[in-house]
Order: sequence, then structure tokens, then C-alpha cells
Amino acid sequence: MKCRSAWRFKLAVLGAVGLLGSMSGCTTGKWGYIDQDGKMAIQTRFNDATPFAEGLAAVKVGEKWGYIDKTGKLVIEPQFDAAWSFREGLASVMTGGKWGFIDPKGKFVIQSQYESASSFSEGLAPVEVGGKWGFIDKTGKLVIQPQFGYAERFSEGLAEVKAGRKWGFIDKTGQLAIKPEYELVFPFSDGLAAVLAGNKHGFIDKTGQMVIKPQFANALSFGEGLAPVKVGLQWGYIDKTGQVVIQPQYEAGFPFHDGLAPVKVDYKWGYIFTTGQFAVWPKYDGAYSFSEGLGMIRMGRATGYIDKTGRYLRIP
Repeated sequence: MKCRSAWRFKLAVLGAVGLLGSMSGCTTGKWGYIDQDGKMAIQTRFNDATPFAEGLAAVKVGEKWGYIDKTGKLVIEPQFDAAWSFREGLASVMTGGKWGFIDPKGKFVIQSQYESASSFSEGLAPVEVGGKWGFIDKTGKLVIQPQFGYAERFSEGLAEVKAGRKWGFIDKTGQLAIKPEYELVFPFSDGLAAVLAGNKHGFIDKTGQMVIKPQFANALSFGEGLAPVKVGLQWGYIDKTGQVVIQPQYEAGFPFHDGLAPVKVDYKWGYIFTTGQFAVWPKYDGAYSFSEGLGMIRMGRATGYIDKTGRYLRIP
């Protein structure tokens, strides 16, 4: 994989969450942080970086990961082989090939002992023990024994789990709330979850009832009351009753966030309002969900940020 040569450095948005994943992977260049006005807030000096969460961001210095605050000060020295963002007061980190959890002072609250671990959500975190997934609480106690082929974080009281080749949902006691019978599931959002039943996508409620029958070639999670669905070869958006509110007309579409959704038309990406009107006309090679007023876009090999008017942020 070649790193983009058009930019000398990479940038994160100070305080924004979820904008950096597609920019990871290059070994050259440095990461820094900008504020919402595009002004440099923390100079580019890190080998890799994650968005800020709960006031801290994981950054890579040399071959190790640590954490900085919003002034750019290293508050947890680089010492971890891998690190995730803080969620609910704890962050999962890897040392010696095992995962554990630290507090914002860098102290291990749950020692490194898991083969893999995700972040806490709704008081529980998925962890892998002996090739199976279960859930721990914030004391490190296994409250749901490792028994699943895979498990995701809890969302709206339920978590996706894989049993055999099928997916279902459990509640926080570990009981099956929706039996594993789907080829694919997405987390609950706005009270509904997209599922793949046979070769069609539909939506279930938390009782497991199919409230929007499987009829779509593809579907993603609801966001702000609307969900992207694929009908034939084109994507549109439905409401929670299953009614089409934005006609299928896009080559691709993603959920709404911060009032806008990325869509693809004639091989270019732009953003639409929930009315279906364009907020930013398609002209980018890539576009990602807005967060805290900014959206990450890609033009060729270069990546940058725009505001909701489409104004490009010129980086100093």
C-alpha cells in the first residue's frame, strides 16, 4: 500500500469521533489535530492517532501507543502495543499479546489477559477467552461466560452474537433475546435492527418480530429516523414504517449523522439532507459521515474536511 504523497501530514479533528479509520495504515507522515475551524490545534508529530473520546486520544509514538489530552500533552506515556479510545471511563489496550483495560490515569483496572477485547458499552465489554466470546463488567468479572463465536458491543440493551454460522441477540443477562437465525445482523438503532434473512434484508424490533419484511437487496442501520436500503441496483431511504421517503437513485448511501448522509452519484460522493435534497453536490472520490460539524472527504489520494456548506477547510 502506497502512502499518499500529496500531503506531508495527516490530520484528525479535535474532538471528532469516528473520522480516522480510513486514513490509517501508512507508515510515513505524521498525525496532528485541527479544530472545527480548520486551525491547527495539536502539531503533527505522531506516527498514528485516533479521534478524541472522553477528553483523551490514543496516539502512536515510535512503536508504542499512549494518550494525549486536548492540549497535546502526553498524559499516559506510550507503552502499549495497541490501544482503543476511552469509552465509559475505560480503554482497552494490548501488552504482551493480551488485552486489558486502563483508566484515564493509565492504571490497569483489568489486567491484560484476553485474546481480544472491544470497548465498554452500557457497562459491559466483549472479550475473547479460549477462542470464545463473552462479556465482562468494569471490575473484570465475567458476567456472560465465553460461549459465542463472536460478539459485538451492546446497543439499546441488546448485543449481536454469533452461534455457529448464524447471528442473533442476547440481553445483559446473557439470555438469548432473539435466537440466532440470521446470516447477518446490524446493531439496534432507533429501536430496529437490519437483518439478512435468506437473501433479502429486512428489519426486526427488540422482540424479534419482523416489522419491515425482508425485501431489500441490502440495508444498513437507521440513523435519525431513516435507513439506507438497496432496491435493485440503487439505494434510497425508508422510514421506520418501511415506507420509502427518499427514492432509490444512488449508487451507494450511508446512514444519516448530524443531519447529513453520504451518497454516491455518477461515481462521485456528496451529501444529502433528510429531505433528499443535496447539501453538498457529489464531486468527491470518497465521503464519510459528519461528526461535530465536519465531514471527511477524499479527492484522489488527498484527504481533507468540509463543513456542512461544502466549504473546504484549508489546513495551515
